[in-house]
Amino acid sequence: MVADAPSGRKIRILTAKVGLDGHDRGIKVISRALRDAGVEVIYTGLHQTPEMVVEAAIQEDVDGIGISLLSGAHMTLFPEILRLLKERGAEDIVVFGGGIIPESDVAALEKLGVDEVFTPGTSLDDAVRYVKERFGAKAGV
Repeated sequence: MVADAPSGRKIRILTAKVGLDGHDRGIKVISRALRDAGVEVIYTGLHQTPEMVVEAAIQEDVDGIGISLLSGAHMTLFPEILRLLKERGAEDIVVFGGGIIPESDVAALEKLGVDEVFTPGTSLDDAVRYVKERFGAKAGV
């Protein structure tokens, strides 16, 4: 099944590990699940800066950015990515992510503009369903 954005092209998602967090198994598993569902995924790798992520997202013309954070820096890194997107006139790129994020911080991140925050225990099906539904693909995982 091919996942299509509203424009008729494949959904394009950039996935990244921002900061010093070196635990990348989860983002690789999510990236693979999205690819298997027909989403075009650009994985930027480990140790990305917010500037690198935003630049790559703009260059790759992505629909969304999926960030994995396990380092505890989510209240610094997510807002910086959102700020840089706005500064570059690219606030139409949707930011979502997940990791070890306390429930008390989820609402704060969403208020800042993070579209969805996935916490430990989220199923792959739920994450894929979110991307497909959020970015205009046909429902069904």
